Amino acid sequence: MKYRRKEAKDYARENMRGIWAAAMTPFNPDLSLDENGYLHNMRHWVIDLKIDGLFVSGKQGEFSSMSFAERQRSFELAVEATKGCASTIMSCSDQNIETVVELAKYAEAVGGDYVVIHAPVLYFFEAQDQTVYEYYRYISEQIDIGIAMWSHPDSGYLMSPELCTRIAELPNIVAIKYSVPRQMYARLTHLARDRLIVSTASEAEWLDNIVELGWQVYLCSTPPYLMQTKTDLRMREYTDLAMRGDVKRARIVRNSLDPVRAALKETRPPEKPQAHQKYWQELLGQVGGPTRRPQIQLTDAEKAATRAAFENCGLRRGIDAPRISVV
Repeated sequence: MKYRRKEAKDYARENMRGIWAAAMTPFNPDLSLDENGYLHNMRHWVIDLKIDGLFVSGKQGEFSSMSFAERQRSFELAVEATKGCASTIMSCSDQNIETVVELAKYAEAVGGDYVVIHAPVLYFFEAQDQTVYEYYRYISEQIDIGIAMWSHPDSGYLMSPELCTRIAELPNIVAIKYSVPRQMYARLTHLARDRLIVSTASEAEWLDNIVELGWQVYLCSTPPYLMQTKTDLRMREYTDLAMRGDVKRARIVRNSLDPVRAALKETRPPEKPQAHQKYWQELLGQVGGPTRRPQIQLTDAEKAATRAAFENCGLRRGIDAPRISVV
């Protein structure tokens, strides 16, 4: 690894920055892992779209439908694709804690930069703080790599800012993807600023979180590669402007993406998030492919509506497309 266990927080503070995207996993028509398509996408993201880091085999990546060996292979492919130009955070989430630890050790061994571990789903619990603390403490002691926590309503509860702050005392707990209301993640930011990098998946709130909360990383979902093209890097542009303190121009660029946000949101069927995003990828020239069960596919009518919205959302795809005018 690039750092020792006790150096994890300092290393992450210095290097976990910018725009990190949650990779979707492309599958072949027979539903096997499309390794060539995966490499093609990841290289496009980090080279053409200038994405700083990739979140590999998370929920967007359909990890729950993947075998252990496929998840290991996805880690290897991500390290290969990002070498020298971006970083990785490998999702090791699983209900079996030993599977989590084994995946995290594999991420260490193949050269991953960090791992992310979802708070466990707990059944029949009326309180969970001590259980969740012990969960992360145990994992932390088994591995050296930096760990990002992940709290989301899917667990059946939300980790409180106070619990997150307590867990952040562990030496290799470096960050959290905190999928909670803004008042909760703002409180955690203030409570644990010197111990924990806080982020959330909402691109719509990213600019405000840079400006108002001093955030350093977007960690992460699919907008970095669904809302950008090689000739239209407006998310990259407004992020860099905001990081440099040019908030007025950053807001102009950010707001210019509203039609793209609306097109994505308004055409996404509520039960088909991965299928919809994979089809959008295909419209962009990326490799999408089918989803695995229990995910279901788009209908022809849903594809037609998505395609129409895509064509009219204002994403620039031509080599000679004009830049947005910012004054």
